[in-house]
Amino acid sequence: MTADRTAASAASASGSPRAGLIADTALALLAERGMRGLTHRAVDEAAGLPLGSTSNHARTRAALLKTAVRRLAQREAEVLTPDEMPRTAGAAPDGADPVAGTADALALALHRSLTAQRDLLIARYELALEATRRPELREFYDATGRGFREPLEAMMTALGSAEPRRHARSLVAWCEGLMFSCAAGADHDAVPDRATLRTGLEELLRGMLDG
Repeated sequence: MTADRTAASAASASGSPRAGLIADTALALLAERGMRGLTHRAVDEAAGLPLGSTSNHARTRAALLKTAVRRLAQREAEVLTPDEMPRTAGAAPDGADPVAGTADALALALHRSLTAQRDLLIARYELALEATRRPELREFYDATGRGFREPLEAMMTALGSAEPRRHARSLVAWCEGLMFSCAAGADHDAVPDRATLRTGLEELLRGMLDG
């Protein structure tokens, strides 16, 4: 999706604030043009806003990048609805297999990220690389990322993991490797279907939990 289309979509959304429009446009520009293409002026133009609007919201480049990271985390957190979230042993219906249910939910989230939200992945990689050069962004990026890793540790604990922290890291590494390969690596033209993702995730989870 181009930056113009993303901006138009955000602008037409009911009650969408200007801050959200600026953040969404920044992410779209990162995916479309890379880090060099993200400027305050470019955001104003792509979003159809008066010149200076983005500077008023985020005065410095560092502030604009943090705005993009914050919005990225919000949008990635929305990849699953509450009803689609993984069911752990205590929350699964009687007779349901919580590992299979967790694998299914995670496969759905991964498939959506690799298809409908592929541009978000590209933007995230741009921001992650930039964070390696900006200590203030690195700290902010890492703090935002903990909001995803900590629930995964809790999920692994609920599934019966003896080492939830290590297992959560392994799960993240598996997912991150697959997403990079399919979004920007050698498998960019061969996105696995949901069933294939589910099989891989279930194999991984059972291998960790049975080990």
